[in-house]
Amino acid sequence: MAQQKRARLFEHPFIFGSFFSWLKVLWENKGIERKFIPRVLFVTFVSFISSPLRIYESLRFGRAVKKTAVHPSPIFIIGHWRSGTTHLHNILVRDKNLGCVSMWQAFAPGLSLIDERLLKNPFNKIAKKMHPTREIDNIPLSMDNPEEEDLAIANMSPYSYLHMYSFPRKATYFFERYVTYFNDLPESIKSKWKEIYLTILRKATLKARGKQLVIKNCADSARIKALLELFPDAKFIHIYRNPYNIFRSTQHLYRVVMERTQLQEVGQGEHENWVLRFYAQLMQKLLADKSLIPAGNLVEVKYEDLDKEPLAQLRKIYETLSLPGFTEAEPAFRAYLDSISGYQKLSHKQLDDSAITKINRDWQFAFDALGYKRIEPASKVT
Repeated sequence: MAQQKRARLFEHPFIFGSFFSWLKVLWENKGIERKFIPRVLFVTFVSFISSPLRIYESLRFGRAVKKTAVHPSPIFIIGHWRSGTTHLHNILVRDKNLGCVSMWQAFAPGLSLIDERLLKNPFNKIAKKMHPTREIDNIPLSMDNPEEEDLAIANMSPYSYLHMYSFPRKATYFFERYVTYFNDLPESIKSKWKEIYLTILRKATLKARGKQLVIKNCADSARIKALLELFPDAKFIHIYRNPYNIFRSTQHLYRVVMERTQLQEVGQGEHENWVLRFYAQLMQKLLADKSLIPAGNLVEVKYEDLDKEPLAQLRKIYETLSLPGFTEAEPAFRAYLDSISGYQKLSHKQLDDSAITKINRDWQFAFDALGYKRIEPASKVT
């Protein structure tokens, strides 16, 4: 176990990110604990020595990236973390007419257009050997899998909520600044964010040879207004899940990610507080802003229905959003679904009375809006 923890000191997701952005994040946040200094030094070293490659990519492909036009109707998968967004994303990209931001493009956004034999392929082999599956959800790991583009934003700039995992004592600051109250940011910062965001999507589009992108990013659930400013005809798929199942799974997500990123310690109780607070903020923002989406550009899917009858839900998505090609893509959907038929979901311990009471107290709005039934703590059941 001690050896595993030491290894995780060198698994930070920003090792191939911008060297200068990393220094800026360190400088602005500080409070690094001594035990995590090796992690800081490792990320600093790797991001520094890989800087010439990022400069080369910028010089070699910068003009082509700027000239690349992103499809005017990208498909955004929104919803809270652990709602089935990754599962849906992995299915949809089986449609050969759709593209995505890959894990490698998100993990190394400044190196994603360089010959894959130089960095991506060797790194992919190492990553698979270390972690055949993602510890978050037990899904097979590959640098070619689709990934959230906020990881790319965090690797390129300070403007991402993901920095909360490195500086968990400022988790509320990062989450509320770059997710909940994103629309209230100064215009200068929003402009920089949009420029970085479009660069990421242009690179993904260039790599996908102009295909319509399917973008999965739970933080986008609170940024609908900003996304519509960039893409007025964007399509949105909102997938939602029973709030009780979200609770423990999101705590597990926080624990797994923090083990690889944190530069500060926080109490275990903080994870629970984050889940309760951030779920409420994100979902209330999503439910309020979804009315901004033009008619015909939003479809809502219940995770439990997708799990039970995936092809029927996929057909619903294509028909509601007027997406072409479902019949042609259906064999690929079936093949992928068959390939994961033996997939074993990670199990989480049952909710205790205390957790149920807190969920019922803080998330009543979600039960009302999403149509799930509340359960009562065992101590109240007579």
